[in-house]
Amino acid sequence: MRKIILGTMFAILCISCKPSQSVTSTKIDDKSQVAIKGDWKITKVSFVGDEVMKVTSFDVADSKCFEGSVWRFISMSNKGTMLLAQKGCPEYSSPITWFINKEGQFVLKILDNAKAKTVTNGYVLRIANQTSNSFQLVDKVMIGKNAADVVYQFEKFK
Repeated sequence: MRKIILGTMFAILCISCKPSQSVTSTKIDDKSQVAIKGDWKITKVSFVGDEVMKVTSFDVADSKCFEGSVWRFISMSNKGTMLLAQKGCPEYSSPITWFINKEGQFVLKILDNAKAKTVTNGYVLRIANQTSNSFQLVDKVMIGKNAADVVYQFEKFK
Protein backbone atom coordinates (compact mmCIF):
# COMPACT_ATOMS: atom_id res chain seq x y z
CA MET A 1 0.00 0.00 0.00
CA ARG A 2 2.84 2.37 0.91
CA LYS A 3 4.50 1.71 -2.49
CA ILE A 4 1.28 2.58 -4.30
CA ILE A 5 0.91 5.86 -2.41
CA LEU A 6 4.60 6.78 -2.94
CA GLY A 7 4.36 5.85 -6.62
CA THR A 8 1.24 7.96 -7.06
CA MET A 9 2.84 10.94 -5.30
CA PHE A 10 5.96 10.61 -7.49
CA ALA A 11 3.84 10.50 -10.65
CA ILE A 12 1.89 13.61 -9.59
CA LEU A 13 5.14 15.42 -8.80
CA CYS A 14 6.63 14.52 -12.20
CA ILE A 15 3.53 15.62 -14.07
CA SER A 16 3.23 18.88 -12.17
CA CYS A 17 6.90 19.76 -12.82
CA LYS A 18 6.72 19.25 -16.57
CA PRO A 19 7.28 22.60 -18.31
CA SER A 20 4.34 23.92 -20.26
CA GLN A 21 4.80 24.07 -24.01
CA SER A 22 3.06 26.23 -26.56
CA VAL A 23 2.05 24.99 -29.98
CA THR A 24 3.22 28.27 -31.51
CA SER A 25 5.64 30.94 -30.46
CA THR A 26 4.02 34.11 -29.16
CA LYS A 27 7.03 36.32 -29.88
CA ILE A 28 5.58 38.83 -32.30
CA ASP A 29 7.14 39.89 -35.61
CA ASP A 30 6.26 43.60 -35.38
CA LYS A 31 7.57 44.45 -38.87
CA SER A 32 5.40 41.82 -40.60
CA GLN A 33 2.36 42.76 -38.53
CA VAL A 34 2.57 46.48 -39.26
CA ALA A 35 3.00 45.71 -42.97
CA ILE A 36 -0.45 44.11 -43.22
CA LYS A 37 -2.30 46.79 -41.30
CA GLY A 38 -5.35 47.93 -43.24
CA ASP A 39 -8.03 46.56 -45.55
CA TRP A 40 -7.39 43.53 -47.73
CA LYS A 41 -9.31 41.30 -50.13
CA ILE A 42 -8.67 37.64 -50.92
CA THR A 43 -8.37 37.67 -54.69
CA LYS A 44 -7.64 33.99 -55.23
CA VAL A 45 -7.70 30.69 -53.37
CA SER A 46 -5.51 28.01 -54.91
CA PHE A 47 -4.34 24.53 -54.02
CA VAL A 48 -0.80 23.21 -54.20
CA GLY A 49 -0.39 19.46 -54.16
CA ASP A 50 -3.94 18.56 -55.19
CA GLU A 51 -5.85 20.80 -57.59
CA VAL A 52 -9.14 18.91 -57.29
CA MET A 53 -10.41 19.15 -53.76
CA LYS A 54 -13.04 20.74 -51.62
CA VAL A 55 -11.91 22.32 -48.36
CA THR A 56 -14.01 24.02 -45.70
CA SER A 57 -11.87 26.96 -44.62
CA PHE A 58 -11.84 28.10 -40.99
CA ASP A 59 -14.89 25.90 -40.29
CA VAL A 60 -16.99 28.56 -42.05
CA ALA A 61 -17.48 27.81 -45.76
CA ASP A 62 -15.95 26.25 -48.86
CA SER A 63 -12.51 27.72 -49.49
CA LYS A 64 -13.62 29.18 -52.84
CA CYS A 65 -16.26 31.23 -50.95
CA PHE A 66 -13.37 33.19 -49.46
CA GLU A 67 -12.48 34.68 -52.87
CA GLY A 68 -13.61 38.29 -52.68
CA SER A 69 -13.81 38.26 -48.87
CA VAL A 70 -12.76 41.47 -47.13
CA TRP A 71 -10.42 41.46 -44.14
CA ARG A 72 -9.40 44.34 -41.88
CA PHE A 73 -6.23 43.96 -39.82
CA ILE A 74 -5.49 46.39 -36.98
CA SER A 75 -1.86 45.84 -35.98
CA MET A 76 -1.76 47.80 -32.73
CA SER A 77 -4.55 45.82 -31.08
CA ASN A 78 -4.20 42.56 -33.06
CA LYS A 79 -7.89 42.71 -33.85
CA GLY A 80 -9.85 42.94 -37.05
CA THR A 81 -12.80 41.66 -39.03
CA MET A 82 -13.56 39.31 -41.88
CA LEU A 83 -16.56 39.46 -44.22
CA LEU A 84 -17.71 36.90 -46.79
CA ALA A 85 -20.35 38.03 -49.28
CA GLN A 86 -19.81 36.00 -52.44
CA LYS A 87 -22.94 35.09 -54.40
CA GLY A 88 -23.90 31.45 -53.89
CA CYS A 89 -22.04 31.25 -50.58
CA PRO A 90 -23.19 31.83 -47.02
CA GLU A 91 -22.92 35.42 -45.85
CA TYR A 92 -20.60 35.56 -42.88
CA SER A 93 -19.01 38.28 -40.78
CA SER A 94 -16.94 37.99 -37.63
CA PRO A 95 -14.46 39.89 -35.51
CA ILE A 96 -11.01 38.26 -35.34
CA THR A 97 -7.81 38.43 -33.34
CA TRP A 98 -4.48 37.65 -34.94
CA PHE A 99 -0.72 38.01 -34.73
CA ILE A 100 2.38 37.02 -36.70
CA ASN A 101 5.12 35.33 -34.74
CA LYS A 102 8.88 35.34 -35.37
CA GLU A 103 8.62 31.97 -37.17
CA GLY A 104 6.40 33.46 -39.89
CA GLN A 105 3.23 31.88 -38.55
CA PHE A 106 -0.02 33.80 -38.77
CA VAL A 107 -2.11 32.88 -35.73
CA LEU A 108 -5.84 33.57 -36.14
CA LYS A 109 -8.89 33.29 -33.87
CA ILE A 110 -12.37 33.79 -35.28
CA LEU A 111 -14.42 35.22 -32.45
CA ASP A 112 -18.05 35.02 -33.65
CA ASN A 113 -18.84 37.86 -31.22
CA ALA A 114 -17.29 36.00 -28.26
CA LYS A 115 -14.49 37.40 -26.13
CA ALA A 116 -11.04 36.38 -27.36
CA LYS A 117 -10.10 34.82 -24.03
CA THR A 118 -13.09 32.45 -24.21
CA VAL A 119 -12.23 31.19 -27.72
CA THR A 120 -9.89 28.25 -27.21
CA ASN A 121 -9.28 27.15 -30.79
CA GLY A 122 -7.78 28.95 -33.73
CA TYR A 123 -5.75 28.52 -36.87
CA VAL A 124 -2.03 28.65 -37.59
CA LEU A 125 -1.08 29.49 -41.17
CA ARG A 126 2.23 30.36 -42.79
CA ILE A 127 2.64 33.89 -44.14
CA ALA A 128 4.43 34.03 -47.51
CA ASN A 129 5.44 36.41 -50.31
CA GLN A 130 4.67 39.52 -48.27
CA THR A 131 4.98 42.90 -50.03
CA SER A 132 3.43 46.27 -49.28
CA ASN A 133 0.42 45.43 -51.52
CA SER A 134 0.03 41.67 -51.22
CA PHE A 135 0.73 38.59 -49.16
CA GLN A 136 -0.31 34.97 -48.96
CA LEU A 137 -1.56 32.84 -46.10
CA VAL A 138 -0.81 29.15 -46.59
CA ASP A 139 -2.78 26.48 -44.75
CA LYS A 140 -1.56 22.87 -44.79
CA VAL A 141 -4.40 20.34 -45.03
CA MET A 142 -4.45 16.55 -45.23
CA ILE A 143 -6.29 14.91 -48.11
CA GLY A 144 -6.32 11.24 -47.21
CA LYS A 145 -2.64 10.48 -46.54
CA ASN A 146 -1.34 13.34 -48.68
CA ALA A 147 -0.61 16.91 -47.58
CA ALA A 148 -1.70 19.84 -49.71
CA ASP A 149 -1.49 23.60 -49.27
CA VAL A 150 -4.42 25.98 -49.54
CA VAL A 151 -3.04 29.38 -50.57
CA TYR A 152 -5.07 32.53 -49.86
CA GLN A 153 -3.84 35.46 -51.98
CA PHE A 154 -4.48 38.83 -50.27
CA GLU A 155 -4.37 42.17 -52.13
CA LYS A 156 -4.52 45.55 -50.40
CA PHE A 157 -7.40 47.71 -51.58
CA LYS A 158 -7.27 50.84 -49.42
